[in-house]
Amino acid sequence: MLFNSFSFLFFYLPVVLAGYFCLGRLGAAWSTAWLAAASLFFYAYWDLRFLPLLLLSVVVNYRASGAIAAAPAGAPRRRRRLWAALAFNLGALAYFKYANFFVAGVNSLGAGLPAPEIVLPIGISFFTFTQIAFLVDVYRDAVRERRFLDYLLFVSYFPHLIAGPVLHHKEMMPQFADPANARPRAANFAVGLSIFVVGLAKKVLIADNLAPMVAPVFAAGAHPQLLEAWIGALAFTFQLYFDFSGYSDMAIGLSLLFGVKLPLNFASPYKSANIRDFWRRWHMTLSRFLRNYLYIALGGGRAGPWLRCRNLMLTMLLGGLWHGAGWTFIVWGGLHGLYLVLHQGWRRLAGDAPPRWWGAPLTFLAVLLAWVLFRAPDLATAADILGALGGANGLSLPHGLAGHAAWFARLGVQPVFGGIRWIDFSAVGMPVLALAALLAFAAPNTQELFAAHRPCIDAVPQGPRRLAWTPGRRWAVALSALLTICVVNMNRVSEFLYFQF
Repeated sequence: MLFNSFSFLFFYLPVVLAGYFCLGRLGAAWSTAWLAAASLFFYAYWDLRFLPLLLLSVVVNYRASGAIAAAPAGAPRRRRRLWAALAFNLGALAYFKYANFFVAGVNSLGAGLPAPEIVLPIGISFFTFTQIAFLVDVYRDAVRERRFLDYLLFVSYFPHLIAGPVLHHKEMMPQFADPANARPRAANFAVGLSIFVVGLAKKVLIADNLAPMVAPVFAAGAHPQLLEAWIGALAFTFQLYFDFSGYSDMAIGLSLLFGVKLPLNFASPYKSANIRDFWRRWHMTLSRFLRNYLYIALGGGRAGPWLRCRNLMLTMLLGGLWHGAGWTFIVWGGLHGLYLVLHQGWRRLAGDAPPRWWGAPLTFLAVLLAWVLFRAPDLATAADILGALGGANGLSLPHGLAGHAAWFARLGVQPVFGGIRWIDFSAVGMPVLALAALLAFAAPNTQELFAAHRPCIDAVPQGPRRLAWTPGRRWAVALSALLTICVVNMNRVSEFLYFQF
């Protein structure tokens, strides 16, 4: 079930909200049970076959956490139990997500193994990482969960289950246990619905309208030329941001309807002055997970500059592999690792001086080039597009501009039209691309817009006062109109890009 679908907006969500607040009058346990059951239904709606896998993962990890907590701190069996639980989680993830990639790699060496027919369970990376973080925190005596129903809700909570954010137990459980959250609050509904509408608009009106400009360029064998390659790369750069940022906003808004605050996941990453700043703003909960449970576990920067560079590279390579079973993701992660290593070298030379004027555009360009690898179906296509960005495939105007040939002729220009036949190249795509760039670079982000109401756990700066959201008739009319436009355009419902990860 998708957040941007009629069945979710007009059936599932009203029923779940009504049941949650009605049962909340009987006690927190009732509302927790209802929300957990509704979350399981939300997951099973996609494919009932994988509901047992989610339940098995929850049961095994819950029992494992109890076994780890029961062993004395520092005892060898405590560590063995943690490693056994981690092996279970990583083994399940490896089988469903990487088995085909492994078999294809072995077969490329002439092994001739049969290719397994494995369907990737949606959201497996997110609920697996959430539980790995929980197990490590239990091992460190940072958390403990004694009630299975609460743990089930923590893992399966539907606003985050499919595409994050990656949650920490200590952030969520006090909120689920608070009986006050099972009572409806007008402020929560006003802010939550407003944030949801903003996120829905990002997805439906911006990301989905950029998609037709992306697919033709990144198709295998497309061989885009200079302008087509740049427009396609820019379109994907903003499509991915508004798609995933829109999902995260919708998750935050939906959760706030239930009185629960989810952690911030985006903070205007394309405004970053350097690559380290980018990873502090992009997919922030995943960056936090990789830092706390992988980079620091490898030694972080405590053992000198060379080991810090090694740890950065390993962390980003594994982060790339987490996103998908393919060489493009591995190279993408390695490229970002290289970016971070180069940034560390620059800091050693220049110190912590204020960012130069060229820091933000250079960072954006580096991120854009890496996104080409992230989106391309294979390394050959990625190399072709990267070459096209430098003019290796030549220069001609896309077919979508052929209707303007007479205008070019009046200017004394004889353009050559060729390459990819764009869909709505000039009518829809380019204005939306320009709007996306304007919003990403110049507008306050959602958290800044609603900062005065603190809808997120994370502290965020106040946005410009003239744009800050406050309850009132003007904002109600504007957001109602925006919601109506989104609903009208929901006839072409599309999945969120991060569902595949």
